[in-house]
Amino acid sequence: MSGHSKWATIKRSKGVADTKRGALFTKLGHEIAIAAREGGPDPDTNFRLRLVLDKARQANMPKDNIERAIARGSGDLKGGEALQEAIFEGYGPGGSAIMLATLSDNRNRTVSDVRRTFERHGGNLGADGSVAWMFSRRGLITVDVEGLDPDDVAMVAIDAGAEDVDVEDNTLQVYTDPKDLKGVQEELITANFNVVEAQLAWIPQNLMPLSEKETLQTLKLVDALDELDDVTEVFNNIEISDEALSKYQGEAA
Repeated sequence: MSGHSKWATIKRSKGVADTKRGALFTKLGHEIAIAAREGGPDPDTNFRLRLVLDKARQANMPKDNIERAIARGSGDLKGGEALQEAIFEGYGPGGSAIMLATLSDNRNRTVSDVRRTFERHGGNLGADGSVAWMFSRRGLITVDVEGLDPDDVAMVAIDAGAEDVDVEDNTLQVYTDPKDLKGVQEELITANFNVVEAQLAWIPQNLMPLSEKETLQTLKLVDALDELDDVTEVFNNIEISDEALSKYQGEAA
């Protein structure tokens, strides 16, 4: 699972530039509205909403923006087009598999943007089901274990129902059955561990090794897809070496 762990590390290390903060808040607002529409405005009973609110607070999204998004999703605030969720699948350079989740008020625009981004970076958009079979839907919890023994944190997670763990530098990735995500997250928080993020994710069943050139090309593609306004999450199955990671981060700096 180290490939996914390293990509998650890249995303967190990039931070949020001021010029992109508005776009991020728009994405989060859409996610909040959808979660509130589907499960109600109370995060205590709507776990999906709670997950998105955690992401919003970590991004320092203003409280007023969060409250408006909840009100819009629950029907208390009118305005805006109806949002629809969609999953897209495709191939990166070297044949790697990529899945992305989107929220959009215009599917045609989203399809056009996604297809164009794939093509510009040496990949191509695939048909439904073309790569989904290479991934599993799982809960994913990221824990900061700096200064701690990762084995101690892992033991708490496994005792709480986690299926697998993966250590990368000072980060522990905890994998769960989707239905167990909430319980494992709460146990880790109760144990006073620093839970950085919890989400439902598409996790690759196996990682695909690529040449360094193809790895860098794929990372640039995934980055470009991630920055599209309608895209909320991107998942891939590439194996990222430490050398490729260092080179990519150096080029992006």
